[in-house]
Amino acid sequence: MAYYSFWLARLRSSSKSILGSFRTSKFSTQNTRTRTLITLSSDNSSRNGTPFQLFSASLLPLALAGSAGSLAIQSQTHPSLCDSSALDSRDVNVGGEGSTEYVVKGSHKEIPQELVDELKAICQDDMTMDYEERYIHGKPQNSFHKAVNIPDIIVFPRSEDEVSKIVKCCDKHKVPIIPYGGATSIEGHTLSPNGGVCIDMSLMKSVKALHIEDMDVVVEPGIGWMELNEYLEPYGLFFPLDPGPGATIGGMCATRCSGSLAVRYGTMRDNVINLKVVLSSGDVVKTASRARKSAAGYDLTRLIIGSEGTLGIITEVTLRLQKIPQHSVVATCNFPTIKDAADVAIATMLSGIQVSRVELLDEVQVRAVNIANGKNLPELPTLMFEFIGTQAYSHEQTLIVQKIVSEHNGTDFIFAEDPEAKKELWKMRKEALWACFAMEPSFEAMISDVCVPLSCLAELISRSKKELDASPLICTVIAHAGDGNFHTVILFDPSKEEDRQEAERLNRFMVHTALSMEGTCTGEHGIGTGKMKYLEKELGTGALETMKRIKVALDPNNIMNPGKLIPPHICF
Repeated sequence: MAYYSFWLARLRSSSKSILGSFRTSKFSTQNTRTRTLITLSSDNSSRNGTPFQLFSASLLPLALAGSAGSLAIQSQTHPSLCDSSALDSRDVNVGGEGSTEYVVKGSHKEIPQELVDELKAICQDDMTMDYEERYIHGKPQNSFHKAVNIPDIIVFPRSEDEVSKIVKCCDKHKVPIIPYGGATSIEGHTLSPNGGVCIDMSLMKSVKALHIEDMDVVVEPGIGWMELNEYLEPYGLFFPLDPGPGATIGGMCATRCSGSLAVRYGTMRDNVINLKVVLSSGDVVKTASRARKSAAGYDLTRLIIGSEGTLGIITEVTLRLQKIPQHSVVATCNFPTIKDAADVAIATMLSGIQVSRVELLDEVQVRAVNIANGKNLPELPTLMFEFIGTQAYSHEQTLIVQKIVSEHNGTDFIFAEDPEAKKELWKMRKEALWACFAMEPSFEAMISDVCVPLSCLAELISRSKKELDASPLICTVIAHAGDGNFHTVILFDPSKEEDRQEAERLNRFMVHTALSMEGTCTGEHGIGTGKMKYLEKELGTGALETMKRIKVALDPNNIMNPGKLIPPHICF
């Protein structure tokens, strides 16, 4: 908990330092006020004392848009692949192939007063135009990505009906919408490069129905996975995905996240039964029934999962639940090299043992844990396992893996069954990101998220580790080793452009190495703005043009989280 407080304090400090220079920019000249929900008068300029430069209703539809992130009109009458050089001249090239920019550009014009009044009528006091509130919503907590603009208005809907009305108003005025959940995403998903209306779902966090015998639950999108599991625990059930603390169910659906338990229970796409979604027209769609399986029609549920708010806003989620395991054992062991550790992870999976977690930390990450928590753990590549089932079955699994470890130069194999001891062991993994900042509290982090077929994991980590160790930057490796997904936390000084470029080089090296092994640029963090530049190489132009066609069909005015996921040079 000490490092959660440390991280929050760090966020507040960095926000204040940036806030001063941001206020003097062209985006706003408002005076600082306390963070509060305010009542809007019909005359916005007189209420605030200074005029806003806000988004206007003159934004043109994108029926044949040259870019998902561009707000310019594509004048061609026949489908074609846009020339990215043309986009460069319009100053909207961030996210295009080969881009190294991290500040996302966009247009920003005056928002119509009519829309302000309409939103006020819908949301009453659950909306704000306070600068600090808008700034906080415009800068993701855990991401170095930035945008030239911040949202113009924040609304806090309390119901699906309110969300529908808000979206209808924004679509009528062609004003961008940015859905906002727990703000824990990494790749700039909640940036507002074109200003617009940020829809904060934090007030929609109720459990609508729990079906114990069916082992499913219906929730609103604003509830966090940790809060949900607290609610479910008395019933002997739990939701098995465990991304970063603070993540909400709606955001987890939008980014198709997973976590350390994905090796046993799958990712978000495997654990969602159906969704209710508000489309750009304001229409509400339910994607499927509550049956555990169905072959009826297109799989709209999985179309929305991972769409990152670009196709609609999730207002209700039906989740598949699991029984809390009867017994569990947590084990850790050390290795002389990170390849040895990766080889054991692969061998464990091939043995047929159904582990619930296999996590890998390199020696630099263990050093960060020691610094952050005052521990004295061996600073060596470390594997962490969790085995679940009956007591006898868990012990049997533990002994089999212990033998595998001994055959691959592993040492210090220890395991725990006591609840507090297990919690203490897993703490070093769950707080890994915060521990990294203990080494360099003033630095920012670029976090990689590559994933490869399991047989390629050891080679990918070995090649990446060689490159990381040769870099002047501090880099730690954290892997979900059971499913071929690993992260690198690359710490860099944000005041030094050469550091950021070096971090970008390392990230690019790992992505292209993973892609050469038939892997992916993102196993669980999503695309946002940060990973768009790798999508064409990974998926090909044909797949991206198909995505763009779906986007245009469902969001013809391009108001739903514009500038995310689909690279700006893709059109048809």
